[in-house]
Amino acid sequence: SESQDAYFQMIAGFCGTSFTGQSSFPEDPGDSFRGKELVAYIETCGPDEIRIPFNVGEDHSRTWVLRRAEGGLQLKHDHRHADGTPDEVTMYGGTTLSSGSPLAQSFPADDYTADLIPEAATNEWFLSFSEDGTGLTYYLERHGKPRFRATLKKN
Repeated sequence: SESQDAYFQMIAGFCGTSFTGQSSFPEDPGDSFRGKELVAYIETCGPDEIRIPFNVGEDHSRTWVLRRAEGGLQLKHDHRHADGTPDEVTMYGGTTLSSGSPLAQSFPADDYTADLIPEAATNEWFLSFSEDGTGLTYYLERHGKPRFRATLKKN
């Protein structure tokens, strides 16, 4: 869609930029995020794929992979060990079902994710930017309820 093209182009325009912040859900079950500095670095930007390493403190095992997909955009979570080999739980995520907006897209869990992590079958990830481009929010819902939010500011 036009909105998705504009969204993808906007993120590509941030190539080389990092966003830093923290989780704003201290009660989140993912204790590994609590009190840690979170950094998303828009690092590799091709015509059909953008790779965004997402560091949690000293943990550099995560990369968000945003791709153009048939009928929309896809967000995957690439988890790797320090030696570069894939984690057992990797490449989960989803593909847009709506056109979203030039600033925000949502990615409901796909079948691969439901098979890999059955409890994540109802996950929906949201990646949105503030109008002025200085804020990035990564937000996750499960069963339609808030599960995790990272609020990041452009460095």
